[in-house]
Amino acid sequence: MIGYVLQAASNLQAQKTRTFLTALGIVFGVGSVIGMLSIGSGAREESLRFIEQLGVRNVLVEARHSISDQELQQRRRSSPGLTERDVRILESNIEALETLSPRRSLRPARVLPKPAKDAPDLFGVRPSYAAIHNLRVDEGRFLNDQDNETCAAVCVLGENAKVNLLGYGQAVGKFVKINDNWLEVVGVLAEQIPASTGSSGGQMEDRNNIVFVPFKTFQYRFWDMSSYLKDELDGIDLRLKPGADSVEAAKVVTAVINSTHNNTPDFTVTIPAALLAQQQRTQTIFTYVMVAIAAISLLVGGIGIMNIVLATVMERTREIGVRRSIGARRTDIVRQFLTESVLISTGGGLLGVGFGFFLSWLIATTAEWRTIVTPYSVLIAFGVSVAVGVLFGIYPAIKAARINPIEALRYE
Repeated sequence: MIGYVLQAASNLQAQKTRTFLTALGIVFGVGSVIGMLSIGSGAREESLRFIEQLGVRNVLVEARHSISDQELQQRRRSSPGLTERDVRILESNIEALETLSPRRSLRPARVLPKPAKDAPDLFGVRPSYAAIHNLRVDEGRFLNDQDNETCAAVCVLGENAKVNLLGYGQAVGKFVKINDNWLEVVGVLAEQIPASTGSSGGQMEDRNNIVFVPFKTFQYRFWDMSSYLKDELDGIDLRLKPGADSVEAAKVVTAVINSTHNNTPDFTVTIPAALLAQQQRTQTIFTYVMVAIAAISLLVGGIGIMNIVLATVMERTREIGVRRSIGARRTDIVRQFLTESVLISTGGGLLGVGFGFFLSWLIATTAEWRTIVTPYSVLIAFGVSVAVGVLFGIYPAIKAARINPIEALRYE
C-alpha cells in the first residue's frame, strides 16, 4: 500500500499546478463547510447563553402599553392594566412559584455625571430579580430586602452604565443623580449577553446600560412624566420551582391575569424554555441549509477530481498498457488511480481545514459575529472531502483498469 501512495505522490508532484488547481475545489468546499458550521455554532452558543440568562425556569409577564388615549380609555373600561394586585394574586395562586419580582422602568430626563454615551435606563425591581435572571455581581453587592423596605437611595449599575457614568475606576461608594435623586452605588453587575431581539421584558435595550434601584424606591422617589399611557407595572418576572412545567405554569399565569383583566389583551406571557426549544429547532434548520449550500463546493470539487483523473487516464494510456503487459492486474491499476484521487482530496481537505479556521476568524473579525470551530465540524468536513475523493475517483480508476493492454500499447 505504501508503494501505491509513494507512486501516486510522485505522479501528482510531476503535475504540481494541475494537482493544486484540482484540489482548490476541495479546499474551498471544506473551508466553506467549517466556516458555515462555525457561524451556526457561534449563533447557537449566543442564543443559549442569552436564553439561559433569561432563565429556563422563568415565566415573564410583560405589559402591552397603550399607544393612544383612545386605546387607553377603551382598555380601562374592562382592565386596570398590570398592577401590584396582579403580583399579589400570582403569589397566592401559582403553586409552582419560587419567587417573583415586579418591574418598573423609565428613561431618565437628567443624569449626573453626564453619560459618555447613551443615558442608562432606570429599573425598579425587587432583590429577587438578580436570582430570577442569574445576574452576577462584579463589584459590591446587589439590592437587598432592607434597601427595598426602607426605600433606600441606592443603586446597582450595569457594566456599561458604570463606564458611561463613572469611568473604569472603582464605582462602589460613589453617587449618581437620576432626575432629582442622588443614589449611592452599592454594586456593579458583570457583563450580560446583549439582547438582540428582546430583553427580560421583551423590549429592545442594552442589558448592560441599566441602573437598578429597589422597587419601593422607584415607587416613592421617581415619577415617569410619560407614564400616563403605561400600566402601573411594566412587567412581572416569575421564577418557578425546580422540576416545574413552565408551559403549564404559563397557562395558569395567563388564566389568572385574564380573570382580573376581563380577558383584555393588554399583556403578554413569554416562556424562555419554549423560546429555547424553538431557537434550537430554527438553528438546526439554519445549519442544515448552510451546510448544504457549502457542500455544493465539495460536490464541484469532486467533479473536478473526476474530470482531471479521467484526463490523466487518457494521457497515460500507454503507461497503463506497459504496466498490464508486464503483469499488473486490473486491481493494481484501480488502486493506483484511486490512490491519486484520494491524495488530492486528502491534501485539499487538510488545506481546507486551515482555510476554514481562517474564514471563521475573518467572519468574526469583519462581521463581528461570534464563531466557534468545533472538532465535530472539522471531522465532518475533512471526512466528507476524503469520501469525495473515493467516490469520484472510482469511475476513472475502473475505466483505466478496463483499457485493453494491446490497444493501450498502440496508443500514441
